This record gives sequence, structure tokens and C-alpha cells, in this order.
Amino acid sequence: MSFKLAPGAVALAALLVSFATPVTAWPQRDRTVVWTSPGRVERLDLAGGPGGSVGAPKAPFTFLEEDTGGTNPKIKVRDARGVEWGVKWGEEVNSEVFASRLAWAVGYFVEPSYFVAKGKIDGVSGLDRAKKFVGPDGTFSDARFERKDKGVTKLGDEQSWRWDDNPFVGTKELDGLKVMMMLVSNWDSKDQRDAGRGSNTKLFVINTRAGKETRYVVSDWGGTMGKWGGFFRRAKWDCDGYAGQNDEFVKGVKEGMVEFGYSGQHTGTIKDGIPVAHVKWLMTYLGKLTDNQIRAALRASGASPGDEECFARAVRGRISALQAIR
Repeated sequence: MSFKLAPGAVALAALLVSFATPVTAWPQRDRTVVWTSPGRVERLDLAGGPGGSVGAPKAPFTFLEEDTGGTNPKIKVRDARGVEWGVKWGEEVNSEVFASRLAWAVGYFVEPSYFVAKGKIDGVSGLDRAKKFVGPDGTFSDARFERKDKGVTKLGDEQSWRWDDNPFVGTKELDGLKVMMMLVSNWDSKDQRDAGRGSNTKLFVINTRAGKETRYVVSDWGGTMGKWGGFFRRAKWDCDGYAGQNDEFVKGVKEGMVEFGYSGQHTGTIKDGIPVAHVKWLMTYLGKLTDNQIRAALRASGASPGDEECFARAVRGRISALQAIR
């Protein structure tokens, strides 16, 4: 004798079996990355940057301590939402905010940073280098605020990475990062080899539900938007100097490799051996940036109207030179 279940009973039986079957969790997979897709580049908010406008530092600010590392005056503060920030003054402020936004816009990892035109820090005391930029009452102007995210392990100096020795050597993603370094004239390309002077490459280790993610990051974009070159030639946030080197930015193509005029620290490691195909891959993202986005990033970085006009033209000129490569 055979029995035929009604359709509803069949569905119910299938449902009961599905509940009875143990669910196997997806295995965790550790990842090592240097780039992630930025999505629709032309829709990104370059005024807000990676942290967005809603993520900007919120007053009042409370003094935590002075940071004695690096070459520029810095202190640590906490804002009204409990977020901790590294605050920096000096000639790198504008260039770092702007250049890091361009790198983020094409898929590279940067720390969220903001230009703050003026403000006040409560409880300031015992300052050394930073006392030149912070008044006795805690007032300040023209500062860069960089967010200090909790839950991120940052490995620098001896534990950082080298441009010529990492898992991404020869890939379009690493070569794209090198092109972005040259696009913004980042001559300060120190890496693990320069641990004694402070490496500007770092590993950011983040634990996610899917596993551990290790990000290869350029952590300092301050030595940018001026002239590249040797110690006595280079500059930061100098549009005349930056624009004056545009003709040398892309010098040509030889045997399928793009020749760049860049000069900085570890010059050959940055500029040599980048094939045309890798530049063209980068341009599928970089080429979609609009003039309005570039200008928005400049204004958010504290650029004067004159600097905005000059840098907007010069950056577009370099992007056009990359687009013209054949």
C-alpha cells in the first residue's frame, strides 16, 4: 500500500528536515589586502572623506596628552562623542587631508582625517612642541584631526612592510598605489628599511566576523602636493612647485613600462617597472573622479581659493597625462 502526501504536508516535512539538519558555520578566513573596490567613484563624498561628514570631530575637545613622535607638533584629544583623535599642526596639515582623500577614493586604505579651521581644547597643560599652536586658553587654528580607531592593531617600523618585498609585488593593486604616491608627489616614501627614522608604511590588523584582515597601508600622506626631489628641492603644499613638475610626471612608455619623472625616497622602487596595463586598470577608478569632487576635497582640506584653483587644474593635468598613456 502506498500513501501520497498532500503538497502542504510535503512542504511541512521538508521544513522539519531543514530544522533538524545541523547548520555548518562558514569557516573563518584570514585575508591580506592592499586595496578594496571603492564602488561608484563618481558618487563618493570627497568633502567628507572615508569617515563621512557625520564622522567629523565634534567639539568640545578634551586634552589627553602630547604626542612626541614624528617631526610635527601633535597632541591627543577626545571629542564630545568619546572619539579619540590625533591633532597635528604644521605644513603637512592641508596636504595630508587632501592626498589621503584621493587615495581613499580609488580604493586604498587611509585613516579618516579632517581639517579643522579653529577650535578650543579643554584641559591643556604642559605642552612642549605644540605650545606654539595652542593658546593658553586652549584655542587653536588650522589643525588636522586624525581618528584613532579602537580595535585596530597598527604595526609600524620594524613590523611594517617594504615597497619591494611584500605579497603584492608585481600586482596592479600595488602598482596603482605607487602611481597614487607619484600623482600627489609623495616624496616621503619611507618603509620598513627606514624603521630608525620612522616607516610611513604600516600593517593594520583588524579582527572581523569573517576572520583576521591585515591591511597594507601608507600611513602618512603629509609630504605631498609640492615638489618631489632631493632634500633641498622637495616641498609640501606648494602648488607652483607641484604644477611646475607636471610635464615631468609621465615621461613616456618604453617596452610596455611607463616612465615617470618622480624622485623621492626609494625612488626606483616606486617608479620603475609599472606596466601600461596596470595604469589603465587604475584609471578605471581614478579617471571617474570629477572636477567637483577634487575641488570639494581641496576645500575640505583648508585650501584657499587660489590654492583650490591652482591644485584643481594641476591634479586634473596629471590625471589627463595618465589617461593619455598608450
